[in-house]
Formats: sequence, C-alpha cells, structure tokens
Amino acid sequence: MIDLLHSKKESTKFQILVEITAHQPNVRQREIAEKVGITPQAVSEYIKELTDDGLIFSDGRVRYKVTKKGIEWVLERTAQLRRYANYVMEDVISHVSVWTAIAEEDYKAGQKVFLVMRNGLLYANIKEQHRATGILISDATASEDVGVTDLHGLIELEDVNIKVCKVPRVERGGSRQVDMDLLVELVKDSNYICALGVESLIALRKVGRDPNVMFGAKESVVEAAFHGVSSVVVSVDEEVPPLLNRLESEGLAYELYDLRK
Repeated sequence: MIDLLHSKKESTKFQILVEITAHQPNVRQREIAEKVGITPQAVSEYIKELTDDGLIFSDGRVRYKVTKKGIEWVLERTAQLRRYANYVMEDVISHVSVWTAIAEEDYKAGQKVFLVMRNGLLYANIKEQHRATGILISDATASEDVGVTDLHGLIELEDVNIKVCKVPRVERGGSRQVDMDLLVELVKDSNYICALGVESLIALRKVGRDPNVMFGAKESVVEAAFHGVSSVVVSVDEEVPPLLNRLESEGLAYELYDLRK
C-alpha cells in the first residue's frame, strides 16, 4: 500500500495541495475544508505545516501559491497513485473479473481466446493474434455471449475521432441557419451520431439522418470513445462548452465545426 493511501495525513495534505494548485492564489480555507471534509481550523494547521515544509508560499494575505517543490511533491504522489491504479486494474481486477464477449465460433469452457474490440463490442476468437487474451468460463456457440476471465494484455481499440458540430439556437435561426452541405459531409460516413437539442435533431432529419442518441448524449459520446467508437455530435451552441469540458476532462480529442451559414 502506498503511503498516500496508508496515511490519512498524507492523503489530506495531497488533497489540500491539489485544491490550492487548482484555485491559487485566491484560496479560501473554508472552501478547501468543505471539499476535503475537515474543519477550517484543520486546514489552517495543514497549511502552516505545508508552508514550513516549503510546499506552498503565502504572502501573508491569505493568498497561497504552490512552490516548485510542492508541485514535484504532488506529481510524485500522483505517479504513485497511477502505478497503483494500473496494478489494481491490470494485475488484480482483470484476473478476477468476468468480461462479456461475443464468440465468433463454437468454443469450449477453459479455452484460451484472443480478444478484440470491433464497433464497440468485444469479440473472442482463436484465429486472430491480438495482445489481449482470456479464458472462457463456459461453452459457447458462434455469435453467443460468453464470459471471459483471467484477462492478460491490453484490448486494442481503433483510433477515435469525435466531431462536434455547433448549430444555433432557434432564436438565432435554428436549423434554418445550418450549412446543410457541410452537415452532410460531416455525417456521411458516421455510424454513431448524437444530437443535443431539438434544433440539432431537425437539422439531422433535414439531411436524412436520425441520431443514434439524443438523451444523455454527453455521456454516450464518452462511453463510445472508451469502446473505440468514433462519433459525430450535433449540438446547439449553448450546450457546446459543457460538452467540450466533459471531453477534455476525459482526455478525449475532438474537432469543432461551426455549422452556421
């Protein structure tokens, strides 16, 4: 167990430093206390200790900045957390979890298979050589769902391309102000289309396409990307900023298009 998880004190120091880094220099101790789950008095004591350790600097006016030493301290422990998370996911959970795959042929329980992701679905076969392998927990016939355990290696995903297409709200013209030729070009090869807003839905229908998803589109795009599925998101302009924030928070790249004429 890494020190950060073993020690409540180390964990709290880490969280406080992260909060100061995110909001410096104007940091309110009460806000930190609410997020970390301790009292403002405790935050004050931790800040004094962090200052004495040279991890943060204060100009004496309740303005705090994380020092170079403090950043290095956070980065070191973040790396430890990442290594531990990788260990849990790759060496612990993957070997006891049961993954659901689609059998490509008839198989027997206990058989070793290769795993590959296609169009967001996990397939098991014995002919294709892939990095990820597992063991079947039951017999399965072709095209049947089957459980796979003892996963080794990484499941290869296709490169993901997310296109975010912005349309104006109805008071600014709605679908009537959409460049339909550009929309046709952007969606012509897409098998996964999401719509945010009625204006987006109507614009898609005008070019002969219905979205795969309309409600919960933000989360759907993220989930699809994690399964190697590219998508086109047609969104009203006011919903674009929170959508982009969601994608960026998950480290997903995207292309932004303005469909206004």
